[in-house]
Amino acid sequence: MALRLGDVAPNFKAQTTSGEIDLYEYLGNGWGVLFSHPADYTPVCTTELGKTALLGEEFAKRNVKVLAVSVDPIDKHEGWVKDINETQNTTVNFPLIADPDRTVSTLYDMIHPNASATATVRSLFIIGPDKLVKLIITYPASTGRNFLEVIRVIDSLQLTAGYSVATPADWKAGEDVIVVPAVSTEDAIKKFPKGVKVVKPYLRYTPQPNL
Repeated sequence: MALRLGDVAPNFKAQTTSGEIDLYEYLGNGWGVLFSHPADYTPVCTTELGKTALLGEEFAKRNVKVLAVSVDPIDKHEGWVKDINETQNTTVNFPLIADPDRTVSTLYDMIHPNASATATVRSLFIIGPDKLVKLIITYPASTGRNFLEVIRVIDSLQLTAGYSVATPADWKAGEDVIVVPAVSTEDAIKKFPKGVKVVKPYLRYTPQPNL
């Protein structure tokens, strides 16, 4: 059965380029990003893993751990990582899961038979500290993901988890946010001392509250 937002992210143990890991133990009390790749030594995936490594400090600042999965075995992963480091001018220092028996791929519904009978689609899951699935993005194999968008979504998820706000279209950290409809304007004025701008009764902006 396909995973949906709000579902518990399935736990698993797997062999990775960093040794055996237990997903829940690896994530601890932090956030996680789990993303899949159709196969090793593929060009788009090479750039994606490189970009993720280059953004390592950004993920760390947000208490986010990343890990990738491909259906190929560890020995291929290790060789591929060397290529990624060389071609993308970085150092991949997060686990790359070996999933030759498709255990993880099946748990996370990463095999879409109409796209490929054997290779995983380009799926990405954001997992919260409560181990619930907060976001799912699935791309076709031909299209590389936008990891700056992943960072942006994490900023939104972490902000909205702690405050009664939502983020508007194209929002970036530091910009104004929207007061959720469940909070009355009267209560919003008390709740958000930086001010509330009422555009419509249902559309109210306030400066980002955690800055």
